[in-house]
Amino acid sequence: MKKSTVSYTSDVTDKRPGYNVAFFRQSLAASLAKFSPRAQIRNPVMFVVWIGAWITAALTVDPSLFGPTHASAGYNGIVTLILVITVWFANLAEALAEGRGKVKAQSLRRAVGELTAHQQLTDGSYQTIPATDLKPGDLVKAEKEEIIPIDGEVIEGVAYVDESMITGESAPVIKEPGSDTASSVTGGTRVLSDALVIRVTVLPGNTFLDRMIHLVESAKRQKTPNEIALTVLLSVLTLIFVIVVAALAPVARYLNAQINIADLIALIVALIPTTIGALLSAIGIAGIDRTMRFNMLAASGKAVEAAGDVSTLILDKTGTITTGNRQATACFAVQGKDQRDLLQAAYLASLFDSTPEGQSTVRYTLRMGGHAEPGQEKATGTDFSAETRMSGTNMPDGRVIRKGAVDAIVSYVQKQWHTPIPGDLSALTEKVAREGATPLAVAVNGSVLGIIALTDVLKPGIKERAIQLRYMGIHTVMVTGDNPVTASVIAALAGMDNFIANAKPEDKLNFIRNEQRQGKLVAMSGDGTNDAPALAQADVGVAMYSGTQPAREAANIIDLDSDPTKLLELVSIGKQMLITRGALTTFSIANDVAKYFAILPALFITALPGLSVLNVMALSTPQSAILSALIFNAMIIPVLIPLALHGVQFKPKSADAMFYRNLVIYGAGGLIAPFIGIKLIDLFLSLIM
Repeated sequence: MKKSTVSYTSDVTDKRPGYNVAFFRQSLAASLAKFSPRAQIRNPVMFVVWIGAWITAALTVDPSLFGPTHASAGYNGIVTLILVITVWFANLAEALAEGRGKVKAQSLRRAVGELTAHQQLTDGSYQTIPATDLKPGDLVKAEKEEIIPIDGEVIEGVAYVDESMITGESAPVIKEPGSDTASSVTGGTRVLSDALVIRVTVLPGNTFLDRMIHLVESAKRQKTPNEIALTVLLSVLTLIFVIVVAALAPVARYLNAQINIADLIALIVALIPTTIGALLSAIGIAGIDRTMRFNMLAASGKAVEAAGDVSTLILDKTGTITTGNRQATACFAVQGKDQRDLLQAAYLASLFDSTPEGQSTVRYTLRMGGHAEPGQEKATGTDFSAETRMSGTNMPDGRVIRKGAVDAIVSYVQKQWHTPIPGDLSALTEKVAREGATPLAVAVNGSVLGIIALTDVLKPGIKERAIQLRYMGIHTVMVTGDNPVTASVIAALAGMDNFIANAKPEDKLNFIRNEQRQGKLVAMSGDGTNDAPALAQADVGVAMYSGTQPAREAANIIDLDSDPTKLLELVSIGKQMLITRGALTTFSIANDVAKYFAILPALFITALPGLSVLNVMALSTPQSAILSALIFNAMIIPVLIPLALHGVQFKPKSADAMFYRNLVIYGAGGLIAPFIGIKLIDLFLSLIM
């Protein structure tokens, strides 16, 4: 059979983008394209600077365009150049932030290449067709070393699959029919052993990988509520300063002070918060990029930022807190029954149970002394179903063996066989549940032999992370379909603050809505189809990549590593976005103070000599003072781009402690740095002018 045509690479697993010449060349081209009016008008602060650059450019051509002036064309040209550079630096910050996501998207596209598929025909034969011709319901076969052509569900075969091009995890995962998570495969991943027959579940162009590429490429994201509020604040401040500066023109005429239009534009640019205005978009985009470096895929910056304000975190137990597949670990015979008979019956009852728990029971009982019986191949049986909550085997010698939930087995025995229930069955059931395991009863011909215990395996590090989340003020809640006794044990072992037992999908949904009605932001982490409604309702819905397709589609963040302990990183990234934006806003507003002392005396010193006392930096001339302030205003933007992209370091502290920390570092820094910078630039200009 012909192999799929593909260019397979693993560079997409890198946590940091490749900063090479091509990357910077693309970012540079993108920054120049952003000079268009359509791009600039989205940022009110920089739009004012952009308009100012056009006006001073016109004054460079004709200095007397708006009336008599003593400003030369050369001076107006220098102001124009500085304003253009200011806008360009803002464009570059946004382009660099966008470019990091596009690097990964391009790698993903290269990883998939042009795929072909081996489509199964009605007569059982196969034909090779382009993967783009597939449609939902088609059957395709992927053999060893071939690339799975499209998202689907395994219906036949067992094989190891390399998903590293998506998850970054080098260890292969086993794929087989009969499990929500283990049967789901993603287009672009590689079969490492054996072969799989897959039923196509999506249309080409709408696969998980297609959505992943779209998300990492998408720079036109929705603004977060905090970002919208800050944009409005910056717009209002900009409008106020434009009005104030416009009012200075008649004041200057009254004082017989000659003020150039270019100087007034310079004053506007110096007064408005250009620093945060230039970096605001980059901060939001960089927040999404940081989630990618932790192998989490965010649908929008809104979800990432909301994680920083989360007060309640809900985690589904199975597949999120635990590894997902419970393991048979113990058996307890009721009084008067032999444990060896119990083990053998549990083995036979699990022969037709295709669930991971059923397969675990087969492995455990064989290890403990169970064995295959002569004539076993002629037995008939029933798979485990959610409706009956039982599986079973009918042996050729007439034995009817059943295994399932204790209450289901009790009901079955009483209704079908009318036999008594052992007196110590309830005590054994309670004992297993108290230890955090799930009890399953086993019966032969209506006689209950005992209990098999299925134990949940916690994912590594979950308890330590729960403690850290509690320290950060986040309330953790485990939701599970288990009974309250079992749920309480697992919740305690995992370090959860609370739990919801016997939880149905509507119970999870109602709990989230109740929390939201109290003004709380809620994050939900899950992996199953039954988690999808809650994931969609939560402010932050995190789906495990190993989970079902409905869960991944309902969530706004997908954890490609399926590691719930990374929720701590997600919360940290969200808080880091908020802190970074606050820090740079504080710096931007604080550094305007030095510009006032530089430009205002320069504008009115000829008419009001007394203003010379405000020239605390002892700047050389009015012209050098204005140019120094403008140059510093432009140069501070690229200096702060790394901070905007990487974020202010977050440490778990109270809100008050973080506020005072930002005030000291970025408030005081924003106040002092411009005085030093403007003075140094003025000294340099005085030497060359």
